Amino acid sequence: MTDAAVPASQAAQAAPTSEIDWTKLFLGFGAMVIGQFMAILDIQIVAASLPQIQAGVGASTDQVSWIQTAYLIPEVVMIPLSGYLSRLWGTQRVYLISCAGFIVMSVLTGLSTSIDMMILTRALQGFIGGAMIPTVFAVAFTAFPPERRLTASVIMGLIVTLAPTVGPTLGGHLTEWLSWRWLFFINVPTGLVVLFGVARWGDFDKGDPSLAKGFDWFGLAIMAVFLMSMQYVLEEGAKDDWFDDTAILWLTVTAAIGGMLFIWRQLTYKNPIVELRAFSNRNFTVGVLMTAVSGASLFGGTFLLPQFLGRVRNYSASEVGTTMIISGLSMFLTGPIAGRLVRKTDPRIPMCIGFLLAGWGMYMAHGVTKDWGFWEFAGVQACRGVGVMIAMIATQQITMSTLPPHMVKNASGLVNLSRNTGGAVGLALLATSITQQTALYYDDMTSKVTQGGPTASMMAGLTERMTQLGVADPAGAARKAISGMMEQQATVMAFGDSFTLLAIGCFIAAAVSLLATPAKGATPPPSDAH
Repeated sequence: MTDAAVPASQAAQAAPTSEIDWTKLFLGFGAMVIGQFMAILDIQIVAASLPQIQAGVGASTDQVSWIQTAYLIPEVVMIPLSGYLSRLWGTQRVYLISCAGFIVMSVLTGLSTSIDMMILTRALQGFIGGAMIPTVFAVAFTAFPPERRLTASVIMGLIVTLAPTVGPTLGGHLTEWLSWRWLFFINVPTGLVVLFGVARWGDFDKGDPSLAKGFDWFGLAIMAVFLMSMQYVLEEGAKDDWFDDTAILWLTVTAAIGGMLFIWRQLTYKNPIVELRAFSNRNFTVGVLMTAVSGASLFGGTFLLPQFLGRVRNYSASEVGTTMIISGLSMFLTGPIAGRLVRKTDPRIPMCIGFLLAGWGMYMAHGVTKDWGFWEFAGVQACRGVGVMIAMIATQQITMSTLPPHMVKNASGLVNLSRNTGGAVGLALLATSITQQTALYYDDMTSKVTQGGPTASMMAGLTERMTQLGVADPAGAARKAISGMMEQQATVMAFGDSFTLLAIGCFIAAAVSLLATPAKGATPPPSDAH
């Protein structure tokens, strides 16, 4: 509606609320939000169907994990780049190109006949579609008048927080009803609706062609090397024992050097791809840090619970989805309340309260047992979901409200990148914690078997029982049974530690959130959940 470089006070005078075409604004913005939901959903929609995809394209167990990784690694490059492209070409043009490319790559991915073809098309799908995520964030802040920005924030937050929750469930049902290829073909009808809506009603701003002069190709190259190396290390490090793997070690060094070069280049080049000077704003810096923590909490909780239910309770994809729905429902119901709370109070207060609630929800599961199911996890999910939604909306208020308007598009990319990175770091730490703690607990229980005690007595009793049943190798059968029980118990205890680790991170974030400064008279910014 208004040019991003115009001061907020002048913009309000230039485009009063009465002159806004609300139908056009909400239809165009709504179409963009649906596209954003589609792009986020595609990260998780394959999670429950990896075995079927593996069989369909003849992939090995190691290769199949790249169906998700190949999407995420190039996506992190497009997220910060999209801010520059939006300023250059205009938001509508960038979004239409991104959506059209996403649809084409979805079709090609669904038609894949080999794992190599699928990895390539998934990578292109993630890269091209990555622009659909932060552009919506920027539009919510620049196109809506100040008094309606929080409404846009809540609408977007309500929709996109459901994507990580419903993704595996929707994917599992699509695979069961049709085939795994429809995980990608489903994007075609939805994408066409989005294309029509954005083309018809999504003309929110104009581009600045002069930005094409002096485009920083070197900066783009080192940004790609830095972000893709970092994302690969975070995605694959836990599986490959981190620095014990030579590739992980060298990519970590590459990411560190590339990161330093990238920061230097963006601070010294006359036309930077990413405006890092936004970090001179204290609230933006604190907000980005909190956004990373909220990303870890959002994706960490979504990672831990399905893992536990699948590995310990042997739940199917539909059973996991049924259990997880409490989290999405609690977020959905909390959105309007959180928006009103943030509007009427100092946003630091709900941000702190939100992180405390999310942390307490996670800590409730520190004593998880192998018998926990839907009802035991209902309270955990409800508390965490409410906390994450409140913290998320309040965090965006702190992050964006004191930035000058001309920084909003670039800053939106940085905020989305911080959430992705926070989520990736959180998942890497949790995966490593589960692996290491399971091994430690298992070794501890194994040593107690050899040293005598209750477990040794159980071993003797089970051996005797196997003998009575006429088992050929009673001692071996007893050891196998005891080993299975110990491994399950060690896994359960490791998950309890991981829930506690996530809770501690949220509690620390609650304290750090108070370091932000009050933003008097600031306008509420948008929220996203990626």
